Amino acid sequence: MAEVDFSIGHKSYKLACQEGEERLLKRAAALLDNEAQHILEQAGRMPEPRLLLLAGLMLAERTTAFEDRALTAERELSRLKTNPARVEVPVVPASLSEAMAEMAARAEALAQKAEEQLPR
Repeated sequence: MAEVDFSIGHKSYKLACQEGEERLLKRAAALLDNEAQHILEQAGRMPEPRLLLLAGLMLAERTTAFEDRALTAERELSRLKTNPARVEVPVVPASLSEAMAEMAARAEALAQKAEEQLPR
């Protein structure tokens, strides 16, 4: 088993985890520590159990908000898949396409002529 050292608030911890889970544990601890630091900045020093409880509740609240947003997005995606909006693409008249191609050719010819006239 691997061991990971980390800090939350004002205390250091060492926790065992499965091999390969170290990065995940460190990331989770960093999130909890970030919340704990915000609490300590606002409220000052407090007992460890209370700090961990408040930080955990703040993360749980944020997670719930993300879950709600994900559920709303999934519902909207499902709605769009079952009833896609009709999109109409205008047809570009052939005469306009030809005129644009001719303008592009003229622009290229002018650019080449300008390059030829540049001093070397």
